[in-house]
Amino acid sequence: NWIQHAIKHPGALKNYIKRVYGEKAFTRRGTIKREYLLKALKRAKREHNLTLERRIYLALTLRKLRKKK
Repeated sequence: NWIQHAIKHPGALKNYIKRVYGEKAFTRRGTIKREYLLKALKRAKREHNLTLERRIYLALTLRKLRKKK
């Protein structure tokens, strides 16, 4: 259950991405496009926003787990 414990505020990253980049940052399925996650990561590093950085890194990690082998 590590994923459930790692996600303290479900939807927080999605709301942030939607507020900053708009609907263009999402796929038709509603997932966040990788390029916008990387843009947000650069922005978080610039602003020294550690919480946002952690959320983005977790989202990138969860994307890898979802891939079929």
